Amino acid sequence: MRSTAMSRAVTWIGTRAASGRTVTRAISATLALGVLALVLGACGSSSSTTSSSASTPSSTPASSTSTPASAASGPGVGKPAVTIGDKNFAEENILGSLYAQALQAKGYKVTLQENIGSTEIIFKDITAGRIDMYPEYTGVLLSAVAEQTKNPASAQAAYTEAKAYVEKHGLTLLNYTPFYDSNVLATLPAYATQHHLSSVADLKPLGTQVTLGAPPEFATRFEGLLGLKQEYGVVPTFKPIAIELSYKALESGQVDVQNVFSTDGQLLGGKFKLLTDPKHVFGFQNVAPVVRQSVLSAEGPAFAETLNKVSSLLTLPAIQQMNAAVSIDKESATSVAQKFLQANGLS
Repeated sequence: MRSTAMSRAVTWIGTRAASGRTVTRAISATLALGVLALVLGACGSSSSTTSSSASTPSSTPASSTSTPASAASGPGVGKPAVTIGDKNFAEENILGSLYAQALQAKGYKVTLQENIGSTEIIFKDITAGRIDMYPEYTGVLLSAVAEQTKNPASAQAAYTEAKAYVEKHGLTLLNYTPFYDSNVLATLPAYATQHHLSSVADLKPLGTQVTLGAPPEFATRFEGLLGLKQEYGVVPTFKPIAIELSYKALESGQVDVQNVFSTDGQLLGGKFKLLTDPKHVFGFQNVAPVVRQSVLSAEGPAFAETLNKVSSLLTLPAIQQMNAAVSIDKESATSVAQKFLQANGLS
C-alpha cells in the first residue's frame, strides 16, 4: 500500500467536528491497535462499489442491499423499516452508507438502494414512496427539481429555499453538512496556460472550439450549460461524459475542460487547474438528507438526531479523504463509511 494511502486513512478516520471547528484527534493508545488493523485491512482491499453509468440512468436501483442485523437494543428497535437511496456516484454511495450504518447501529432496520440515478430520477422515487430518504445537494435540488434560475445568496438561503420547496411535497430536510460539493470546471494546466484560463469567463472567446465534458443532465440544468451561457456567454461544444469517466476523459484528451466535483479525491494531488466561478453559477451545495415527513414522525426523535450527528462530522477534509479512499484506493463505500463511524463512536 502506498504511504499516501496510509496517511490518508489515518487522517480521515480521525476527523471530528468540535465546537464548530474541525480537528484531527490523535489516535489514543487504546485505539491504536484497532486503527492499525483497519488501515492494514485497507491495504489489501481492492473492492469498490459498483456504479451505474450516468449516461444511462434508470429508475430501477442498481443494487439493493440490507445493512447487517440490527442492534439488539436501541431507539430504533420495533420501529418501521426504512429504505435509503443514493445517487450514482462514489460520494453519494459513501453518504448513503454512512447514514444507513449509523441508523442500523441504533437498532433501526434499514435497506440501502444504491446508484438510483440523478436528482431528477431519485426525487421522483422519494415522492412516489419507493424510498424514504436520500442525501441531496441543496443547490442541485433548487436547480434540477425546483427549476430555479437564480441562485440563492448564501448556503443558509439555499437550504431554507430547498426545505420550503420539499415541504410542499410531504418531505423535509434535516441539518446540512459543513462541507459543500459544487460543480467545478477543471482542465489540464498546459491547456489553461495555452489559452490563459483562470475563470469560467475566460472560456467565452474560445466559443465552440473548446470541448466541455459533463454528465448528460449538465446540458439541461442552470447549473450547467444554461447558466454558463446566460451568465458568462460561454457556448462550448458539449460532450456527455459519465461521472466515473470524468478524469479519464480529461487526461486522455477527449475533452478540453471537464465538469468535476469540488470534493473529488483526485483533486488532492494538484494535477488539475480549476476555473473559478465568480458569478456562482454552480451555487451552494451543502448536503442535507431529504426525508419523508411521515417516516420522520414514525421513527421517533432519535432517527433525526442520529442523521444530524453524522452530517455534523462531514467536513470538507473528511469527505475528500473518504472520496479518495473509494475512487483512488478502491475501497468500498461500505468499508470506508464503517471505519469513519467507528472512529467517531457512531457504530
